[in-house]
Amino acid sequence: MAIILGIEASCDDTSAAVIRDGLILSNVIANQDVHKTYGGVIPELASRAHQQNIIPVVHRALELAQIDKKELSAIAFTKGPGLMGSLLVGVSFAKGLAQSLNIPLVEVNHLQGHILAHFIDDPVKELPHPRFPFLCLLVSGGHTQLVALQDPLSFEIIGQTIDDAAGEAFDKCAKVMGLLYPGGPVIDKLAKEGNPLAFTFTKPKVGGLNYSFSGLKTSFLYFLKDEVAKNLDFIEKNKADLCASLQHTIISILLENLIKASKETGIKEIAAAGGVSANSGLRKALITEGKKRGWNVYIPEFRFTTDNAAMIAITGYFKFLDGQTSALDVTPVTRI
Repeated sequence: MAIILGIEASCDDTSAAVIRDGLILSNVIANQDVHKTYGGVIPELASRAHQQNIIPVVHRALELAQIDKKELSAIAFTKGPGLMGSLLVGVSFAKGLAQSLNIPLVEVNHLQGHILAHFIDDPVKELPHPRFPFLCLLVSGGHTQLVALQDPLSFEIIGQTIDDAAGEAFDKCAKVMGLLYPGGPVIDKLAKEGNPLAFTFTKPKVGGLNYSFSGLKTSFLYFLKDEVAKNLDFIEKNKADLCASLQHTIISILLENLIKASKETGIKEIAAAGGVSANSGLRKALITEGKKRGWNVYIPEFRFTTDNAAMIAITGYFKFLDGQTSALDVTPVTRI
């Protein structure tokens, strides 16, 4: 039996989770609302909040799991990518606790965690798991990648953004429209009331299976500038249609390469992961394409889409079983 404590502190959420042999026993998350005031994450404020939250969050995770810390087999933690100040808090705490308990440390790539969240088991209900090999569309605020997996620890990036991520495009375009941070969920909500074909925006084309969203962002910005110059109320009067059209464009860009990747590899096991996989338009589009193309589509539950420690714990579980533990001199990295 392996009991893993997972610690996630890569950005602005402090989270701890306990997994026993793949089964989730607890997953506690402390959010940081302070960043909404500034329209984005302030690194210094984030690291200070992690310092305040990490002990009570870990304590609560162990309490809910009904696990004594002495029963833990290992501690998994996010090594990166992320904000250095935030990562340092999580890594330092994990090191200290592991050393005090004389148990191994397991470093986890945050992005791999998002993908392997698909393999978390729930004690109450059965959660579907992709069969290997499968393709995963990983979409978040900082990353957009197409990843092929042959087994839980074998990842191959076959496509990725060459500039901005899809989530970044959502948030920055939302900011231009004066929407609240984070902008992605606000756009998703307003898009349900709008016409996705009302406006047309640039869809950048790059080589292979790679993505680009900077051109779309620029196209959206200049389109608004031109229209607002003619009508100061343009954004307010067309907010729902703007959101629906923007969301439709981003989803179309994402799916075009996913469809191409499935054809090139012959893989029909398709998964989504990352914060943007919570977007209702993307989820609906994946299901629709899946039915059309004979895919088996796997979309994580909402609780496993945003940053959480359960995904770190399950990845740590697989690595622990494979004997992949870390030395105490391990250091966090902002990019991997």
